[in-house]
Amino acid sequence: MLEPSLVRAVAAVTSGATSAETMARAALARAADYDAVQPQAWIYRCPSDGVLERARAVDGRLAAGESLPLAGVPFAVKDNIDVAGLPTTAACPAFAYVPAVSARVVQQLTAAGAVLIGKTNLDQFATGLMGTRTPHGATGCVFDREYVSGGSSSGSAVVVAAGIVPLALGTDTAGSGRVPAAFNNLIGLKPTRGRWSTRGVVPACRSLDCVSAFTRTAEDAALVDSVLAGFDAADVYSRHMPQPDASSATPLRFGVPRSDQLEFYGDAESAQLFEAARQRLTDAGESVVAIDIAPLLAAAELLYSGPWVAERTAVLEPLLAAQPGAIHPVVRAIVQAGKGVSAVEAFRGQYALAAHARAAEALWGAIDVLLLPTTPTIYRVSEALAEPVLLNSRLGRYTNFVNLLDCAALAVPAGFRANATGFGVSLIAPAWCDRRLLELAQRLERLGPIPQAPPLDLKPRAVTVKLAVVGAHLSGMPLNHQLLARGARLARATRTAPVYRLYAMADQTPPKPALVHSGAGGGAILVEVYELDLASFGSFVAEVPAPLAIGTVTLEDGSSVRGFVAEPRALAGAEDITAYGGWRAYLARRGSRAAAPGGAQPLSTKVATS
Repeated sequence: MLEPSLVRAVAAVTSGATSAETMARAALARAADYDAVQPQAWIYRCPSDGVLERARAVDGRLAAGESLPLAGVPFAVKDNIDVAGLPTTAACPAFAYVPAVSARVVQQLTAAGAVLIGKTNLDQFATGLMGTRTPHGATGCVFDREYVSGGSSSGSAVVVAAGIVPLALGTDTAGSGRVPAAFNNLIGLKPTRGRWSTRGVVPACRSLDCVSAFTRTAEDAALVDSVLAGFDAADVYSRHMPQPDASSATPLRFGVPRSDQLEFYGDAESAQLFEAARQRLTDAGESVVAIDIAPLLAAAELLYSGPWVAERTAVLEPLLAAQPGAIHPVVRAIVQAGKGVSAVEAFRGQYALAAHARAAEALWGAIDVLLLPTTPTIYRVSEALAEPVLLNSRLGRYTNFVNLLDCAALAVPAGFRANATGFGVSLIAPAWCDRRLLELAQRLERLGPIPQAPPLDLKPRAVTVKLAVVGAHLSGMPLNHQLLARGARLARATRTAPVYRLYAMADQTPPKPALVHSGAGGGAILVEVYELDLASFGSFVAEVPAPLAIGTVTLEDGSSVRGFVAEPRALAGAEDITAYGGWRAYLARRGSRAAAPGGAQPLSTKVATS
């Protein structure tokens, strides 16, 4: 059995209680077992012979008297971090290259005795917080794979949470290391920018990027930091650490957001779990004060809504010009937008950031550590695929500002939702307070029992998509068989948000409606939501005839699913039937009108043919 604690694994190998080779064999066996249910965690698994050879070399070094702080520790790295002789793809096969030299952090880990197992999946080019923007398949939360794993360091989080390795490296620009740590009940360390070298890492936003680490405990993360922290003259963004590194020796003042600034997007469980984390601090006698985080939230908006998106474009510009189709469509839309950013806008963004940073300085004068939810909520994989931009931005609400404002951050587990997915909180402090956060997290781990992790989800399961139907595909209607033949399951009947209009299209056999988003003045329309696997969804979409299309439909509870929408030409000669509230009511009324003397007129209007 692989030792889940990095510190204990090192002690066992160093003392001779086990060997690096035995640890490597256990990791390889665990990887093979978990691959049966989630092969998407990896992009490249190192051949077993090579892994065992490297492990035996570590045993030989120990026998020769070397002191190795990570002796025999199996580890993985995100596939935007170079490993000599292995392809680096950043989850884009067209981008692949084979580096001759490993990234500095990989060199440091192997020099310390760690043994590489493989390279992990990610949101392509580290652009996303879901773990779904990848050609290798969406990873899922280890406790319930119906929910996202978080990203972009999705595979790295999964292989640690699944017990394959006790350490994995990711990267973190906007929360890519902290978000998946939260969902998978892990420690996610995002060090101060420049504390760990980024040499040999494919940039996302080069001036903001950090290598991050996933471990089971804060003690483990502190050991990793002791190996990786240090100035790298060959990395132009590396920085000299001040001496001494800030620690938590003195009593600390904790800041939490004002209640009106806490947003959980309707997730009451996450709100309760955050309140419980705050209460634990209060019960332990810590000083906890409510603060105004408006400057932090404003800075967070700059990362994707401001000129920093152009930094991502700078990395991908050649590929964007030569092979745009090789880039994931959501990622492509993001980086394409950066081409329109001017130098004027870039300077204005810098000025705005400077103003937010000055406001943040005042905040740090009042508190030592900021306690935030790592994420406000979690989403299903199907929801992430249906609404990839809005839901992604929600996950970054409490993470996006951290690198822009030059902070250190540590995500720590804080419980589980009823659906078994992990909830985490983040400890955030100014640059170079990394030791303070690590010591503090170890103190928090001792405050009380950490909730027991649920068993891993080891059931084979296909990723599914939810689809809202509004007309001829409703249950009992003429085309419902197209869904049933694909194994679709009726999840629920509900209404849309009150922002749609429904039309009966002209000259359709069988009769079909058109659902159109109208905003103000629209109505709530009855729909049925079906769930079907990705392959079945794809084959169904291929049969949808124009002028109908599959887009995104917002439901009355605010969630979004895939659903039938219509092109403008669908309204030529169509009848506005919004007042009926749904297709069934319209058909029933139409039937009664046809049977009634004189045929009563509907409460709707014709749309003129243009």
